[in-house]
Amino acid sequence: MPGTRKLGRASDHRRSMLRGLVTYLLENGRIETTVARAKEVRAMTEKMITVAKDNSLSAKRKVLAYVTKEDVAKKLFDEIAPRFKDVSGGYTRIIKTETRRGDAAEMCIIEILGYEVAPDDKKAKKAAKKSAKTENKSDDEKSDD
Repeated sequence: MPGTRKLGRASDHRRSMLRGLVTYLLENGRIETTVARAKEVRAMTEKMITVAKDNSLSAKRKVLAYVTKEDVAKKLFDEIAPRFKDVSGGYTRIIKTETRRGDAAEMCIIEILGYEVAPDDKKAKKAAKKSAKTENKSDDEKSDD
């Protein structure tokens, strides 16, 4: 259930931070953050996408009450939600990366499925390449059988 992690912040600050992260994720398709934050962001992002699949006035009001930018809400209803109309969950993916140098926090990349890797994003490219290698190895093992 979303909202069970405190993330070291007061409730109003935590709510505001999560709203900002969800909005940023919907706007850009991918963000790099800590694992704990990403798990909270994933829960709320998936709720927003599920609500947006309805595409009613009530759904638009619910999304606009949470998402902080109107153009991001429009993008959610016009581009993101229709892409997942036949899917009943699992719209995001969390890819763990290295630990942060300053405080050794576990870092990860959270992305909406179907997001294309930007050519200048080296860390994201590296993580995507690593996950592709593991998928290729499992495919090669299956083809050998």
